[in-house]
Amino acid sequence: MSTAFAPGKCILFGEHAVVYGHPAVAVSIDSGVEITIEESEDWEINNQYNTDGYEKFNPDKHPHIQHIIRDLFNYEGKPLRINVQSNLFSGAGLGSSAALSNAMGAALHQFTKPGKEIDLIKLSKIGHSAEAATQEGRASPTDSAASSLGGCVVVSGERIDTLEHVFDTSLVTPEGKRSWSIHHAELHENINQSWLVLGFTGQSSPTGKMVSGVAERLKQNHELYEEMKSIENITIAGLTALKAGNLEAVGMAMNSCHEKLKILGVSNELLDLMVSATRSHSFGSKLTGAGGGGCMVALTDNPTRVAQEIELCGGKPLISKFGSSGVYIKKKKNKL
Repeated sequence: MSTAFAPGKCILFGEHAVVYGHPAVAVSIDSGVEITIEESEDWEINNQYNTDGYEKFNPDKHPHIQHIIRDLFNYEGKPLRINVQSNLFSGAGLGSSAALSNAMGAALHQFTKPGKEIDLIKLSKIGHSAEAATQEGRASPTDSAASSLGGCVVVSGERIDTLEHVFDTSLVTPEGKRSWSIHHAELHENINQSWLVLGFTGQSSPTGKMVSGVAERLKQNHELYEEMKSIENITIAGLTALKAGNLEAVGMAMNSCHEKLKILGVSNELLDLMVSATRSHSFGSKLTGAGGGGCMVALTDNPTRVAQEIELCGGKPLISKFGSSGVYIKKKKNKL
């Protein structure tokens, strides 16, 4: 038996633009996905999958898991019982699928190679591959890197000399080959005085569909590429503010990023309502993730009040501190 936990993530700046090589800043959050794998003797059922009760594993329903088991690990051992526990909102733009992939990859690694240390960079690439396999070939490594590595990560189309470089990766998409550099960013201690409050609309945010929609709008209106460049400038300003511990400037960058994402057509009425309602109690707020539903995020020193405003709008709040740890193996309730 092996158990692994992978956190979800929140994108502070740069969503959608990162697919086209522009930088994005993401942080891991407290909530995430835990997976436990054990052998099953029921060869007739083959693999079993559980969230609320064990059932026969359906590859079409869980393509991330199938891709990892068959395509990445080439697992041909005894049938598996896969138990999944998540405290993330599903389909909400919090990286639940990346957390699922990373937790599965880590658990299966530990299961097949007990005691061998996990390479978090390799794990991140496994998660990215699983994401791309289910998103029509379009997926940035942002979610998988933030979940695997933890803390604050910056993903960009080229290396950023002022940041700690971690690894490079690439992907062949319908639009051509995309390459990214993943960096780690140290946060100023002032950031620890604030909270992230996420507000879920209750509406699913299908990443593949939203990314494809932006790609189509870019083809029809090439001027939107300028908005991508504007998001890059905002992202750089926001990252500079994070490193300096300037919460007000971070909030201003978040607000500006939301307006650009609205122009790209990925916000909606409820997201805009929650963003507007929380700004008077926050340093800044914006949608986070793919959009079209999903979540918004507010940076605040008054998380309780912001959570109340989200509920008044009809959303579901989730409070987190900045930059939790990344993936880890659970054994006898200890982190390894």
